[in-house]
Amino acid sequence: MSSPATPPRSLAEALRRRDDVSLAALLRARPDLITPVPTDLTQLATRAGTRASVVRALERLDRFALQTAEALAVAADPATYDELLGLMAGDDRDPAVTAALPAALAALRVQALVWGADDRLRLVRTARELLAPSPQHPSPTGLGPTVQEATAGMSPGRIQDIVTAAGLPSTHDAVSAVASLTALFTDREHMAALLAEAPQEARDVLSRLVWGPPYGQVTSDPAAHLRWLLDRALLVPTAPGTVVLPREVALHLRTGRAHREPEPVPPTVEATAAHRPQIVDATAAGQAYAALATVEELLKDWDEGGPAVLRAGGLSVRDLKRTAVALDLPEPVAAFWVELAYTAGLLASDGEADERYAATPAYDEWLEQPAARRWARLAETWLTATRTAGLVGGRDAKDRTLSALGPGLDRSAAPEVRHRVLTLLAALPEGAAPAAESVLTRLRWERPLRGPQQEDDLRTRLARWTLSEAELLGVTGRGALSTQGRALLGASTTRAPEPGTGAATAPGGSPSEAAPAGPGDKLPVHHHPTLRPEPLSPAEQAVASAAAARLLAPLLPEPLDHVLLQADLTAVAPGPLKRPLADVLGVLADVESKGGATVYRFTPASVRRALDAGRSASDLHAFLTAHSRTPVPQPLTYLIDDVARRHGHLRVGAASAYVRCDDDAVLNEILADKRAAALRLRRLAPTVLAAQADPATLLEGLRAMGFAPAAESAEGDVLIARAHAHRTPPRTAPEPVPEGPPVPDVTLLTAAIRAIRAGDLASTTPLKPAETTALAPGELPRTSSAETLATMQAAVLTGASLWIGYVNAEGTASQRVIAPVRVEGGFVTAYDHTADEVRTYPLHRITGVAELADD
Repeated sequence: MSSPATPPRSLAEALRRRDDVSLAALLRARPDLITPVPTDLTQLATRAGTRASVVRALERLDRFALQTAEALAVAADPATYDELLGLMAGDDRDPAVTAALPAALAALRVQALVWGADDRLRLVRTARELLAPSPQHPSPTGLGPTVQEATAGMSPGRIQDIVTAAGLPSTHDAVSAVASLTALFTDREHMAALLAEAPQEARDVLSRLVWGPPYGQVTSDPAAHLRWLLDRALLVPTAPGTVVLPREVALHLRTGRAHREPEPVPPTVEATAAHRPQIVDATAAGQAYAALATVEELLKDWDEGGPAVLRAGGLSVRDLKRTAVALDLPEPVAAFWVELAYTAGLLASDGEADERYAATPAYDEWLEQPAARRWARLAETWLTATRTAGLVGGRDAKDRTLSALGPGLDRSAAPEVRHRVLTLLAALPEGAAPAAESVLTRLRWERPLRGPQQEDDLRTRLARWTLSEAELLGVTGRGALSTQGRALLGASTTRAPEPGTGAATAPGGSPSEAAPAGPGDKLPVHHHPTLRPEPLSPAEQAVASAAAARLLAPLLPEPLDHVLLQADLTAVAPGPLKRPLADVLGVLADVESKGGATVYRFTPASVRRALDAGRSASDLHAFLTAHSRTPVPQPLTYLIDDVARRHGHLRVGAASAYVRCDDDAVLNEILADKRAAALRLRRLAPTVLAAQADPATLLEGLRAMGFAPAAESAEGDVLIARAHAHRTPPRTAPEPVPEGPPVPDVTLLTAAIRAIRAGDLASTTPLKPAETTALAPGELPRTSSAETLATMQAAVLTGASLWIGYVNAEGTASQRVIAPVRVEGGFVTAYDHTADEVRTYPLHRITGVAELADD
């Protein structure tokens, strides 16, 4: 093995020199590298250089770390730290860039995108290929190819002409001529003198190309100022009619900077308003109560079976519109509540032949919980869900409409974006509402887009939806994060740190700035001292949700057991009602208006509905007397008695259908009414009319005529028309779709690193010279049974470690490093360095053994 003083020659060697803590940090930052666990560090390095893994790692860099990687992609390979600093900070050595660069470089090293010491920095080859400039994929820096690359196809005579025109002595070959040109373009003093001689029009051309794109078009007979540039290789032709500005020239014109605007410090989040925390919490609690009422109203509307399931899955556009009208909400908001109830497991498809959506048994259990617990379940579901209601109505990759409750709505980045947005809000002082655009700007710095900036990129849309959905749900109030919202994130306190008390480290390693707080001021974004920047585990999230419920409970209104009856046949509920009272009143009266107080109106139809449900007039009088804080108005008493007196006077049964009544005058009145013509009635007896309509149609027709008929069974008993609560079979709530492999926990990291180290020991430790032919890479050692036994017994006496080939019961071959402890009965008991434990191996499954060379 190479000595520590020798620079590593490969990424595998660089990883081999890392300690376990550094390897754990790498695997935590890039969990895809241990899926599955690599056999050794060489395989780990190979996997870390694959295109898919590098792209994923680059996409998770903040803007300044990505700019650092982009600068290394256009620097020499290897580059020194001073060269990198010059590319990032320019000739004037910007202090902010100079201060932030070590942390950004450390972040790239942690993720194994950069390796080597400060005097030999190397960007992983795949990352260089992705970020380096080319005609097909211009560099994000806007820089073009080097002089050497741009002149690669140029004739030696032409290169000598350029050298002479630039005022340099001619050379004996093209290689040295290009080297002299490169030296000229990188010499600030001589380059400034050369450009001072350039015509003004030529300098204007260079200024247009300097920040990219570096390619331009020229005619076959270029103008004099363009010819001046071409003759001195300040512009180099790359194809007929196309020229490029060499990288060294552009860097000189940029005063050494690779980027026009380096962004070492994350943008601050601006506060547009500051509210009292108590006002924020009260507003959020009101929204939380409204959220619960909306979900209950939605599922009550679907109680007897909701809309049909589309053949491709999901809710039709017409059914979503109908639901939005029933909830008195815009369609996108209705889609949000439908999706949230579905994700929480409160509704699902019933799976029957005529498949429809309906509430699940879990909904009934949810209704029995306290209001704060019910809200916490909805909020936790929303925070961790990958289904994204904002996509409803959009188009998928195949140009099909995305429907609510349908497939294609999962976006694995949604939980991370929601958590990050709320974390930024939590870092503001309590009661501070941020400007939405400043939050989006900060998120774009933390996860810059790959390619052209677009305002409608997914993460930006997810952030916008998060801000609006958090307000709907009561996680925020008046735009500021509420106390229960902070608890939902796992904060153990409700007070955010005051400005100036400390700076947090941004994802790229740059500290935040301290600034004064106040409406309209730029507030520092720093992590809450007890708030984790990454999402909580499921167990931790459950604890946080319970804490949020405890904080919300005192802010929710207590359910009432009374209403206020009024003489205009209305009842006013000055707050939420207890469930038995709300259920009965919902049958006896119609909801006329909602808000802080709910207004119910009594009508003949609503009273008849209560009578159809099996209530008698005396029951209704007793109910209203018991639950009204005001005397029961006389008009309401008369209404109930009048409807009850006529209720059931007519009886409708199944013949096809018939009407019977002891008062033949009533039947005569029905027959004489022109509105009964569609029912095609005829008299069978003085007290019985037959109809050619079914009983349900006959009931509706007579009620439309002002009568109060009652349905009866074949035995003549009155049928009680209670609403049938349709429920699906038990259903499991949809699981979130993870974004790549999950971050490994400590146990998995420890086991993975131990296995990688042991595998690396087996693959890199030299073996003692043997008389047998040298083994090919990956080939198992082969020795006879006698040689294997003798070597094992000798190792037991000396305590030496051995390299063995082993084939398990499934026929899988592997290489292991073991330290034999005991050999008896056809088995060897040894300490296995690969598994970091003592194991027993059958000798007949060991293909061969070799001694490890002494270090």
